[in-house]
Amino acid sequence: MRPHPGAYWLTTAVVAGECAVGGALDLIKAPPFFPMMIELGYPAYLAAILGTAKLIAAVILLAPRLPRLKEWAYAGVTINMIGAAASHLAVHQPVTTVLAPTVFVVLALLSWAWRPPSRTL
Repeated sequence: MRPHPGAYWLTTAVVAGECAVGGALDLIKAPPFFPMMIELGYPAYLAAILGTAKLIAAVILLAPRLPRLKEWAYAGVTINMIGAAASHLAVHQPVTTVLAPTVFVVLALLSWAWRPPSRTL
């Protein structure tokens, strides 16, 4: 039994929105993500790579069809957010810094699980 389609679209919109906004902020190296990446010890050029990938993921998640690319986009979002949480913990930042990445992982997994049949492989 699948939840109401609105639940899918709400979670998908939040995940795609985070990817779009986060990707754009990464590309222009704006706060809060770019300074955080530098503080975590990542090279500045990673912002361009992640920003581009996030923008592509946002488009793919919202586009019709493209089921295989959607699988890759969901995987990328999940890996990015798990990596963000792990990075914060690795440098001994407060546990609260993993809250946002964890919430977005959960939302991405719910969006993936609640996809309508037309958006699955």
